Amino acid sequence: MQSRINFLIAIILTVLVSIGFAAYSAEATAKAGQETTTLPEKPVSADDVNAVSMPSFPYVAEITGDDVYIRSGPGTNYYRCGKLNKTDRVKVVSSQFSWSRIIPPTGSFSWISMQYVGIDLNNPAIGTVTGDAVRVYAGSEYREPIHSETPQVKLNRGDKVKLLGEEKDNYYKIVPPAGAYLWVSTKYTKALGEVGEVPLTAAPAVDTGAVVLTKLSVEDEKLKEYYALKKQMQAQQAKPIARQDYTKIRKALLEIAGNKEAGKAARYCQFAIKQIERFELAAEIAEVVQLQNSQLQQAQEQIDKTRAKRLAKVQDLGRFAIIGKLETSSIYGPEAEVKRYRIIDDSGKTVCYVEASGSASEMDLGKFIGRKVGLVGTIEPNPQTAGALVRFTEVEVVELK
Repeated sequence: MQSRINFLIAIILTVLVSIGFAAYSAEATAKAGQETTTLPEKPVSADDVNAVSMPSFPYVAEITGDDVYIRSGPGTNYYRCGKLNKTDRVKVVSSQFSWSRIIPPTGSFSWISMQYVGIDLNNPAIGTVTGDAVRVYAGSEYREPIHSETPQVKLNRGDKVKLLGEEKDNYYKIVPPAGAYLWVSTKYTKALGEVGEVPLTAAPAVDTGAVVLTKLSVEDEKLKEYYALKKQMQAQQAKPIARQDYTKIRKALLEIAGNKEAGKAARYCQFAIKQIERFELAAEIAEVVQLQNSQLQQAQEQIDKTRAKRLAKVQDLGRFAIIGKLETSSIYGPEAEVKRYRIIDDSGKTVCYVEASGSASEMDLGKFIGRKVGLVGTIEPNPQTAGALVRFTEVEVVELK
């Protein structure tokens, strides 16, 4: 009986031990599984760390060097549009390779064709786009507007632009509109945080005292005057060049240009004065050309009149090549050797030289000397006298009525 009880106890202990080991194994396996799932699949690289630490677009970045160029596009082949220095801050909206696209910082500007911008005289600092898909180009102090070929954005009819400075080469300098961006090399930037978390570099405080307010008011007023004068200039340009008169307009522009409180209006007027100088120079040239044409026309009319008078005096010579008084010529040697003669008119002036030819060369021409004769023959140039030479075969005394 006792042995049977011991056998049952052994079986029970074996079962309990087996159950305990299985439970332990399950718990250990569960723990091992949990630990395995928390291990990284691969080591974390420095790029992954930067990617985690880089804020999402848009974010504020600080410039880490001095004289860092702002460019019109993502590369050094794009033209320069300004410079940034250490601690300057920019708003980065996207990136391309190693370049960051940024909101144009303070001092940046763009160009837009004057042809597609209308100015409201009541608000002369604002322009209204008058066309569709009008391109705005990245501005640069390093190149002329006509050579600033990088487009930033397209504007449509009714869009507004803010004018910054005088027009140049038929372009307006404007504040970069929404959607216009510039670029800076990413290697010279350090991300600080998302927009709103980190402020951009604050602009210097502006004194808004009475003097400044008065100055702005004068500038706005002079801008209105300038645009009114600009319209008068355009009206003069539409006239024939001989009727254009810029005297009063120039005087008004000079007054604004000399006003120290006129600001942009003074600069605009200085440029307009230079335009007037070019217009007036063109008018002077046109006047000289017109005078020369008039003089040439008068000279031509005088020539025509003289020719008509001479033609009126010329009588019908009929079969004769020349009619006039036959005289000897001392140019060609002694009288006994004369082979050429000359014909003179009623005033005694030599008309041409003549030479007997053919049957006339056998004739005694002495009896014709001093008499009016008609010569039959040909007319040819005479290089020796730079005149005409008549070679005649017949000679006849004529009586002119």
